Amino acid sequence: PHRQQQSHCGEEMCLLLVNLPVFHPSGSGDDSLDSLSSRVHRCPLTPSLSPRKRTTSQSKTEPPLLRTNKRTIYTAGRPPWYNVTGTTFKEAFVIGLCGGSASGKTTVANKIIEALDVPWVVLLSMDSFYKVLNKEEQELAAKNEYNFDHPDAFDFELLVTVLRKLKKGKSIKVPVYDFTSHCRRKEWKTVYGANVVIFEGILAFANKELLKLLDMKVFVDTDSDIRLIRRLKRDISQRGRDISGIIKQYNKFVKPAFEQYIEPTVQVADIVVPRGGENFVALDLIVQHVHSQLEKLLCISEYVFVFNRSALASAHQGQPLPKTLSVMESTPQVRGMHTIIRNKETNRDEFIFYSKRLMRLLIEHALSFLPLKPVSVETPQGGIYDGKRLSGKRITGVSILRAGETMEQALMAVCKDIRLGKILIQTNHDTGEPELHYLRLPKDISEDYVILMDSTVSTGAAALMAVRVLLDHDVAEDKIFLLSLLMAEMGVHSVAYAFPKVRIITTAVDKEVNDQFHIIPGIGNFGDRYFGTDAPSDWCESDEGMDF
Repeated sequence: PHRQQQSHCGEEMCLLLVNLPVFHPSGSGDDSLDSLSSRVHRCPLTPSLSPRKRTTSQSKTEPPLLRTNKRTIYTAGRPPWYNVTGTTFKEAFVIGLCGGSASGKTTVANKIIEALDVPWVVLLSMDSFYKVLNKEEQELAAKNEYNFDHPDAFDFELLVTVLRKLKKGKSIKVPVYDFTSHCRRKEWKTVYGANVVIFEGILAFANKELLKLLDMKVFVDTDSDIRLIRRLKRDISQRGRDISGIIKQYNKFVKPAFEQYIEPTVQVADIVVPRGGENFVALDLIVQHVHSQLEKLLCISEYVFVFNRSALASAHQGQPLPKTLSVMESTPQVRGMHTIIRNKETNRDEFIFYSKRLMRLLIEHALSFLPLKPVSVETPQGGIYDGKRLSGKRITGVSILRAGETMEQALMAVCKDIRLGKILIQTNHDTGEPELHYLRLPKDISEDYVILMDSTVSTGAAALMAVRVLLDHDVAEDKIFLLSLLMAEMGVHSVAYAFPKVRIITTAVDKEVNDQFHIIPGIGNFGDRYFGTDAPSDWCESDEGMDF
């Protein structure tokens, strides 16, 4: 999909690295990861315990990849897995870290992440949720006269909303706070749910609604002299402040706020960690407790996240096809094109030609389901013509890579200036989980009618996840149209049962899938036949392209 990464203004792009291999300092894995990093400049690789830069809030500057001497952990999260009903399996386990300024909360968080051995972790900093200062407050901040350690300095309403969604596995937008201008930057960071969420901040325990969301509360207790020394080093080297100003602010705001608002919250902590990140005994206890809770809540040892395709196969046997399904009329022309593209002897040129013809007809058919409103126009002869026009704002096309991308040309030929997005979902054969590897969606997609495209759908596993990703980006379920040249009844039932408002549109529905979940009689591996590629023997076809 990297060949398709054109520069589009206002687009959201997110690369999700899944089940990364073990990396050693001298191993070949470093080369492959560095190559990937050079193409995806938003995912820098830095040591896990490097000092954070504080010109902007942590959500922007902390590396999304936490690199250890044993492996790499993705710390920007991922969409959670969903069962056949489209609901999440379990909520994330949320750890709250509280402590005074420069007490070592981030160091403790990184060491917990490293020791947990969980591949998906979100690290959320309270620094991202400072309120935007007005002109008068900015002038006070410039003179070290504004109290950033007071509860009124934080946007708790937004913070609670974000953490609540994150705990439920939803995608969220995290503001990026600029400490030099004391305002939020225009770009917000997209973060997805994870197995574990670590939330850290000086006032992490100061709000009752926040406390309800925390499954484990850890207070990092560090000597005040050490915290002052750390603060002096940080503010001088990273914020360009002078010693007198730092000490003035510390004595006037930081120290009193700690004594009044932060230190008393130690009473609600489940665990107190003296000496911060240097207390390895306390860190080991925290990790052991989190592991025990994860085994209860997430059942990692039993692979509760495995997306069981056999469950999909048996969930809806014998049921009538859903009313949300629309199958194109099997005219002699349509049946003739199906005969050609289903024939294993058809050469690649003919396969592409007739597939494109069928795609064009499918797109035209799908557009007839979009809501239209009456409109009158004046003709060149001066007459009035009563016609129709799309009642929504716009249409966006989203293809499930790689085979779904073949339908983009037909969509662009029918819909002028349409915006396009891409989703890459593949199944990990070690765990059985569908994994989101790549996502690029246009800005403000929540207001659009979305045409979700894939060449074939057998079990519906990838289609289910793709729909969930769109819902997590606030696209209305009844505005999603799933288009495919060929579907199996199993896939139709799975999608319709999980998302009864999604319109499903195809040119044909086959009744069966075999033990390898291939559609029978089917069409073969559409991606291989279209692109002229041959899958290695250990690859197999899924609903939507290649698995590896």
